[in-house]
Amino acid sequence: MKKYLVEFIGTFFLVFTVGMAVQSGSPLAPLAIGASLMVMIFAGGHVSGGHFNPAVTLAVYLRGKCEARDVSPYWAAQFTAGLVAGLLVKWLGQSMVLAHVGTAVHPLVPSVIVEFLFTFALAWVVLNVATAKGTAGNSFYGLAIGMTVMTGAVAVGGVSGGAFNPAVGIGVVTMGLESAKQCGVYFLSDFAGAATAALAFKWVNETE
Repeated sequence: MKKYLVEFIGTFFLVFTVGMAVQSGSPLAPLAIGASLMVMIFAGGHVSGGHFNPAVTLAVYLRGKCEARDVSPYWAAQFTAGLVAGLLVKWLGQSMVLAHVGTAVHPLVPSVIVEFLFTFALAWVVLNVATAKGTAGNSFYGLAIGMTVMTGAVAVGGVSGGAFNPAVGIGVVTMGLESAKQCGVYFLSDFAGAATAALAFKWVNETE
């Protein structure tokens, strides 16, 4: 139960940071988002693995480092955290002076492509820095993972919204930042990207 609570807390603060940082209008929003993920991974990684992302949980499961019995509870904690964070951001937005950010409109095919690519990159980094024997016991994994999300947000946030995480997708739709249609992209592309990363990892690291 403790690891499910840690997954909820980490995912909540990630999605909450996404919403508040984007609505602040600050050009440092991608840095804040990546840093939020980084510190939450350092704080909770030793308990739950620090997934904070249903797509990452899928990748780690396919890689063989997450038990099947934990997948559904992890997803439940992550999606619930995304929804709660989204509702809180929406409520706070009614009583705070925030930048006016309407519902974004993104082109479908480019969104599918970049969400797949950077979720692949995120899962690939997670698997290699947090589950591989060659990097076991390292102290940099949280930084590497957080910087991957920051890089994706800067590089392609304007194309797809830069979720790379279905729980973030639930949150930003709840906040009104993205449409329900875009949430479908986040589910399809992000799970597909993570699964592909797991297969690539297993092929490259077949001795594990």
